[in-house]
Amino acid sequence: MSSRMDKKSYALQMNGNGLHGQTSVTSKRQNPAAANVKGERENAARHVKGSASPTKAKSRRHRWEVEPSKMANDTLNPIRAIVDGMELTPNPDKAMISLSIGDPTVFGNLPTDEAVLQALKDAIDSQKYNGYAPSVGYLKSRQAVANFYSCPEAPLEAEDVILASGCSQAIDLSISVLCNPGDNILVPCPGFSLYKTLAVSMGIEVKLYDLLPEKSWEVDLQQMESLIDERTSCMIVTNPSNPCGSVFSQEHLQRILQVASRHCVPILADEIYSDMVFPGCSCPSMASLSADVPILSCSGLAKRWLVPGWRMGWILIHDRNDVFGSKIRQGLVKLSQRILGACTIIQGALGSILNDTPRSFYNSTIRFLKTNSEICFNELSSVPGLNPVMPSGAMYLMVGIDMNHFPGFKDDVDFTQQLVTEQSVFCLPASAFEYPNFFRIVVTVPEEMMVEACGRIREFCRRHRRPCSRNSNDLDQ
Repeated sequence: MSSRMDKKSYALQMNGNGLHGQTSVTSKRQNPAAANVKGERENAARHVKGSASPTKAKSRRHRWEVEPSKMANDTLNPIRAIVDGMELTPNPDKAMISLSIGDPTVFGNLPTDEAVLQALKDAIDSQKYNGYAPSVGYLKSRQAVANFYSCPEAPLEAEDVILASGCSQAIDLSISVLCNPGDNILVPCPGFSLYKTLAVSMGIEVKLYDLLPEKSWEVDLQQMESLIDERTSCMIVTNPSNPCGSVFSQEHLQRILQVASRHCVPILADEIYSDMVFPGCSCPSMASLSADVPILSCSGLAKRWLVPGWRMGWILIHDRNDVFGSKIRQGLVKLSQRILGACTIIQGALGSILNDTPRSFYNSTIRFLKTNSEICFNELSSVPGLNPVMPSGAMYLMVGIDMNHFPGFKDDVDFTQQLVTEQSVFCLPASAFEYPNFFRIVVTVPEEMMVEACGRIREFCRRHRRPCSRNSNDLDQ
């Protein structure tokens, strides 16, 4: 009955729009006299100014006015907004060293494993993955992801996995399914700029919760909790962190979960770096620690397998007490149908990539990242005016700038711009992450380049550093 009613309603709407030559859906008989009056009025209208031909409907526009949509206008990438406004002219006498791009493949020193390449070759040669896949991904591929990440504390099946075009699309789908215009989300500061780019374009307010550098970038839990209100639709937790490289302890993750539980706020866990943790640290998934907080965990192949251009990501749906229920799952399916996402060839290779990549490949990557991080941290720790924070994972290290020692620069953007001009070293100013007076270093460059870059940064600081006045008021005079 409901289906027939829906079809009837749809037909009436179509008729009402004149698609079947009708201008009304009413079935009432028309009064003849009224019809005559109407006819006379219509006939008079056709002969305005002596014209014998019917007048054409007036256009609503009298000139071309094609404007970008509000969504387009509201879309802003903070990193691009800052970097595009910088005047970056490297020193022609020094080779450029870019420590700004979060792409581990840029310098060619971190290739993916041969097993990963072979899996892709086999998928191509099979000729099985040249067509369209289901919008959420092949069942076999989703089951492979579920098997890889399932654990007793957070079991997964294929139905709990949505494949996407990279972790970025997974985050996009997750925000889209949880939030409405006018809602707000909690985002770490400093944090990955994409969260704000996506949310603001959807009419969602972004509230920034603080990470504390003096506590290895742990969350200021009291400040975070103070931001929550009745329109808070999700909390984004990035662990390990981009841009900080920090890794939360199990105890700290549990305290974050307690905040979410008290206020019934679901969590979007960005765990793209979850397996890139230095020896001596552990990084349990948030879902494995959650008793009652539902979690959408986003990850992908990009970082751990060193293939960001392959654009393979996923959402793991960790429901608790059926809070998400069928509605959130159905919502994700519907959103995935807007544009088919994950590449079918990569989907075909996914099972082999997950199962056949040797542990030695992961360990080698992590050893390299840890060594480079230690080189960078040790070198810059001895530079007066700089305060690096040692990371515990991911691919990044944040460095604080004591601007009182560098009065010749307005801010971190000015500092890093001049560093390019003089030393041909580009570090990303942390204003791009809404955290001024820091800069981010990507530690994936070859070791000799890291040593060279740190030496140039040291020379730059030696040239521009000034003693800090004991009386801070002197700085204002």
